[in-house]
Amino acid sequence: MTTIETKKAVSPNSAEKLFSFLTDMNNFEKLMPEDKIEKWTSEKDQCEFTIKGMARIGLKIKDTEAPNKITVESFGKVPFPFDLEIYLDQKSESETETYMIFKGEINAFMKMMVEKPLKNFFEMLVDKAAKLSL
Repeated sequence: MTTIETKKAVSPNSAEKLFSFLTDMNNFEKLMPEDKIEKWTSEKDQCEFTIKGMARIGLKIKDTEAPNKITVESFGKVPFPFDLEIYLDQKSESETETYMIFKGEINAFMKMMVEKPLKNFFEMLVDKAAKLSL
C-alpha cells in the first residue's frame, strides 16, 4: 500500500461550504489543471477524465462524514485501485484547513515513476480547493 499525504492548506471558506462543493463531483473539474485534463465527464457522485498522454481515471464518492471527511475511490480501467481521503478541519469561522491522503495499490516499479507526480497533483488540488471563494 502506497500512502501519500499532502501539505495542509487553509481556505477562507467554512468546512460546510467546502464539503458541499467537494461532494458534488461536477465541481472537481474546477480543481483540475486545464492543460493536463481532457475528456471530462461527471455526475453528482462521480467523474471520469483522461490525463493527457496517460490513463483514464474514474473517481466516485465512496463515503462521507459531514462536514469533515470525504472518501473518493477509483473506478473503471484505472492503472491501480486507490482511495483519496479529503479532510476538512474548521479552525475558525473563516478558516478551514484542508489536506488529502492518497492510498493506492501500486507495485514497486510503478511507484518509483508515479509517486512524485501524484504528490504534486494532489497538492495542486489542495491549493486550488483552498483558494476557492464559495
